[in-house]
Amino acid sequence: MPWGHAAFGYLLYSLGHRLVTRESPNGPLVVLALLFGTQLPDLVDKTLSWGLHLFPQGYSVAHSVLVAVPVGLLVLGATASGRRDIGIAFTVGYWSHLLGDAILAVPKRGVSPSDRLLWPVVTLPPYQSEVTLIGRVNRVISAFFGEVLTTEQLVFLALYSIPYLLVFALWLVDGAPGVAHFLRADDS
Repeated sequence: MPWGHAAFGYLLYSLGHRLVTRESPNGPLVVLALLFGTQLPDLVDKTLSWGLHLFPQGYSVAHSVLVAVPVGLLVLGATASGRRDIGIAFTVGYWSHLLGDAILAVPKRGVSPSDRLLWPVVTLPPYQSEVTLIGRVNRVISAFFGEVLTTEQLVFLALYSIPYLLVFALWLVDGAPGVAHFLRADDS
């Protein structure tokens, strides 16, 4: 889910930034670059698959390490002389998305974590049924709300929410980078 990629990317970036600089992340452009990087693979590949039907799966071009590594290095190189922090944030976000997808594939039977990351060397089989962007979003939303109403699912949702709440707390400890900048601008 988009929020999972955003939270995982922010966690890695914030902890890495603190480790290197001993400061919390700062700046709205850095946070936007990080957020954009965490969503880019799905924005590209899900659109190409679900929307345009150019690929049989939502894991292709932008999820491939054969594309992501050169793109990340290109962005790092392009921002090296100016806003290096923006390039690092974008690249951490982008690469964390791939790492997150690989980690999520580990417990699945018959799926190698690298399968999603090696396009065009590995091409995943088509979905079992025709997938459209609107249909997929409707299915996810209806499944989510349909299952959340049971007691067991509410307990699961509470446990599922804990990592997100911890990342949210980290974001607050970091000074709410991105949002805090805009709030300070309104006070001026």
